[in-house]
Amino acid sequence: MSYNTENIRNIALAGHAGAGKTTLFEALLHAGGVIQTQGSVERGTTQSDTDEQEKTRGHSIDTAIAAVPFGKSHINLIDTAGYADFRGPTLSAFAAVETVAIVVNAANGIEYGTRRIMERAAERRLARVLVVNKIDMEGAPLGALVDALRDEFGTQCLPVNLPADGGRQVLDCFFHGEGTTDFSSLADAHQRILDQVVEINETVMGHYLDSGEGELNPQELHDAFEQCLREGHLVPICFVSARTGAGVREFLELADRLLPNPAEGNPPPFLNGDGEEITVNADPLQHVIADVFKIVNDPFVGKLGVFRVWQGTVRRDTQLYIDESKKPFKVGHLFRLRGKTHEEIDQAIPGDIAAVAKVEEIHFDAVLHDSHDEDRIHLAPVRFPQPMFGLALEPKHKGQEQKLSQAIGRLAEEDPCFRVEHHKELNETVVRGLSDLHLKIMLERMKDRYSVEVNTHPPRIAYRETIAGRAEGHHRHKKQTGGAGQFGEVFLRVEPLDRGAGFEFVDAVKGGVIPGQFLPAIEKGIRQALEAGAIAGYPIQDVRVTVYDGKYHPVDSKEVAFISAGKKAFLDAVGKARPIVLEPIVDVEVAIPEASVGDVTGGLAGKRARIMGTDSLRGGEIVIKAQAPLAELTDYPTELKAMTGGRGRYSLDLSHYEPVPPPVQKQLAEAWKPHVDDD
Repeated sequence: MSYNTENIRNIALAGHAGAGKTTLFEALLHAGGVIQTQGSVERGTTQSDTDEQEKTRGHSIDTAIAAVPFGKSHINLIDTAGYADFRGPTLSAFAAVETVAIVVNAANGIEYGTRRIMERAAERRLARVLVVNKIDMEGAPLGALVDALRDEFGTQCLPVNLPADGGRQVLDCFFHGEGTTDFSSLADAHQRILDQVVEINETVMGHYLDSGEGELNPQELHDAFEQCLREGHLVPICFVSARTGAGVREFLELADRLLPNPAEGNPPPFLNGDGEEITVNADPLQHVIADVFKIVNDPFVGKLGVFRVWQGTVRRDTQLYIDESKKPFKVGHLFRLRGKTHEEIDQAIPGDIAAVAKVEEIHFDAVLHDSHDEDRIHLAPVRFPQPMFGLALEPKHKGQEQKLSQAIGRLAEEDPCFRVEHHKELNETVVRGLSDLHLKIMLERMKDRYSVEVNTHPPRIAYRETIAGRAEGHHRHKKQTGGAGQFGEVFLRVEPLDRGAGFEFVDAVKGGVIPGQFLPAIEKGIRQALEAGAIAGYPIQDVRVTVYDGKYHPVDSKEVAFISAGKKAFLDAVGKARPIVLEPIVDVEVAIPEASVGDVTGGLAGKRARIMGTDSLRGGEIVIKAQAPLAELTDYPTELKAMTGGRGRYSLDLSHYEPVPPPVQKQLAEAWKPHVDDD
């Protein structure tokens, strides 16, 4: 290995679907000499879209990783999916990079996904670069697009190069200020970006002014540029045509000369076991700390854990621990990835992206370390959208229940926005994802990879129960069966907590009227009731329970008696505390043609939705923002397709829970037939 941490650049290619990220990924690999022939999305020959579903559909579903040597740099590129349906793996990649290159379609301009990715990258304090692709398209309004990007994202967005000769070449305007471009003076662009860069650092500004606003030395430029990126004071705009190669080498030169290395980027927050933020150093001689940001279940090499090294050096044949596990695993094989190709390497230094195979215990977001001084450290979690779409599954063929469970478990390991729920009371397995398309793709993968076919039906909506008032409950559990009996008596109080607070158990027993060893049994009984529900069969949340009195018998009192007494005293109190059913309210964003606005807003209003606002995008597209009950959106994919001629798309994210209307609560309560244990 001929590079060190200062030479590494970690860059995620992200953006709206159709912007050309995968083609750019190919062009960058080709320009860096990694591949001899540039692959094609249309022919299904790219290094990143290797899954059969990706080839068939012509777009990325998962992330792909490859390293490009260029100049003095070792550039780790991560190609990500553009569709919001597959946002989980995309956001996971943000935990492994210093820079996000947001790819923009020159013809379509700022699209829905452009905004979302810019917001998420800024939220993670990552350096951002806007890469305008397809500059060779005839009539692409490049000058107007630069103005739009600055209007939308701020005046810190400035070109560092400009297209010339109809998009057939790109001229640098950061280091040089001479030449003729398609829409702007190169000298003016050169001056604007220099002024923006030097004002971030007083020392650099002084040198710049002392030289009569002349040129700075390369190191001063790099340091000031990198500081601008780290502080969000500059978002460079680069122009490329991934199809023709125009601007591709210029982008690699930008990465090599100016983008932050792992020691320069904003480090993500690492937390210790007490939740306190700690510093992790990109020092190859320190203890190892690495974060697993991707899991791949490969049919040839087994389970693959892909990780970013933050501190220390991971070497082949050494031992690592996973999280707080006391049992280490041996790094038998250490890989560098290039799409589906795995190159074996001897070590991975700070900033590197590498993978280990055949470690069953490894999981997404695991911290790998080589010292128990680090076994409670974890990376602050990425904020993922909540998977709100659900399908209940059952195997199409009898006897495949275990195979189904294993298959969906493997898929859930790979995508943090694909969740699996098992509802014991209904004997129902439910999978949840970000959209109907997301779930469809995952079930097709399950069939292709694991030969498991399923029947599906809509699951129950994830309602919750809570209380609106305070009340007291009591139950005496007494059984006599001829020998030793059962006895336990509990008095408790319930009161509502703030929405989202969960459950709180308070021991206020005085004088030993209930011995301390029975308090866990009372709490266990209460938690059983919380899970099973009280009025409509849905989990109860946002409740404080205070146990303040009771009785016991020195011979007959047992844990089982206090479990039952706690459960029924709690149900007694809940019934008096104005119980209510809560429904999930989701943030809905619908992108539609302008002509469909009336139909779509009217349709949402009929679903008890609240319209929160609208945004206009280029090309006559409108984004409607609303909040609506999830229960009302069961058939929305079909309805939206009909209203917009198939041109509408939407996303959901959980906002909050709020009470259902009284008629809905009555209907839910009547439909629930609770099972009461015999005393």
